[in-house]
Amino acid sequence: MLCLLVDKGVSFYVRDKIFTNIDELPPRAYALVLGTSKYIIGGKPNAYYEYRLAAAKELIDHQKVNYLLLSGDNRTVQYNEPRAMFRDLRKMGVSEASMFRDFAGFRTLDSVIRADKIFQVQAFTIVSQKFHCERALLIAKAHDIDAICFVAKQPELPLSTRIREVFARIKAVLDLILGVEPYFLGEPEPLPSLINKVN
Repeated sequence: MLCLLVDKGVSFYVRDKIFTNIDELPPRAYALVLGTSKYIIGGKPNAYYEYRLAAAKELIDHQKVNYLLLSGDNRTVQYNEPRAMFRDLRKMGVSEASMFRDFAGFRTLDSVIRADKIFQVQAFTIVSQKFHCERALLIAKAHDIDAICFVAKQPELPLSTRIREVFARIKAVLDLILGVEPYFLGEPEPLPSLINKVN
């Protein structure tokens, strides 16, 4: 019962920050694109990854954001989510000058807090699937970060993934209660400012 309350409570808490229609999405200077692996087990393309990049490009094409902050895991030389996203978005026609990378986005918490504290993005649009967006927005609201979410297309959601998300939300709540910080913070590295307004 507690698991269900946390799961549904998170969705309710951030419901007004979720956008699925790009025409209704308020413009922001930056989008925070949350990383995931490019491939799944067996070497097949990961639809979650592809849909997030498609959503990010849509934001650029519709002039809903000026820049993309690509945040993800970079634990090994062989596994580098921000680098993969950068290369693939460039192939999709997104300008290099429109993209920045955060190589220390090991977890959702890291990505969201670092966008605010390290890169000093005052307001941004998160890009991911809805269930992931809701957890990211929970973290943002708890840290007084001005964030909204543009929902990327959702592949068929296996029951196992849904169950994992429930426990991920419980962990996110516990992290907030315990005041867990990102693995790496360091000195601020402010990104170009457009006063959070698309030209």
